[in-house]
Amino acid sequence: MGEVKIVIATGLACPQPVVLAKQAIELHDRIKVIVDNDTALENIKRLGAKLACEVKAEKKDNGTFEIDLIRKAGVVPAKEEVILSPSELSCPFVIVLSENKMGRGNDELGYVLIRAFLHTIAEQSQKPDVMIFYNTGVKLTVQGSEVLDDLKALEMAGVEILVCGACLNYFQVKDKLEAGVVSNMYDIAATMSRAGRLIYP
Repeated sequence: MGEVKIVIATGLACPQPVVLAKQAIELHDRIKVIVDNDTALENIKRLGAKLACEVKAEKKDNGTFEIDLIRKAGVVPAKEEVILSPSELSCPFVIVLSENKMGRGNDELGYVLIRAFLHTIAEQSQKPDVMIFYNTGVKLTVQGSEVLDDLKALEMAGVEILVCGACLNYFQVKDKLEAGVVSNMYDIAATMSRAGRLIYP
């Protein structure tokens, strides 16, 4: 196996660690990414899984994490398009939730409407390919949310749920995530830019 490319991504804001790791794994068979927070760790691991890499992570005594991404034999270096799932490549149906309520005006009514909307989406036959949650929308995906059953049902049906890691950290609820996966602005922006249908309820 060739030389290990070291990517130092400590102190960098999302999505820089993912961007640097992706650029490196496109050029090298094996990279070691060094990050200093849980969100970056999860994002790099998720990137490695998407690119069919062997992923090994280790927490060091100084609080950093070292993540080894090893490209499997016969796997072609990933280009921009390869990182996406098959549904994303065919112009996915994407729903974006930037708030934990629906509409403007009365907040209490907005909370009722968003629950009804998500329950309806979970029940209908044509489901979205991807759902994105950011800003206060991430509160719908954590412990105590009244829509968790519907979100979990959507996940079971194959809907990919991306939850903004920076937003979870901002509201201090990352450890309470119950539905979806911690994501980053790189994946969120890429998914939105390739959507065939993009809905903001």
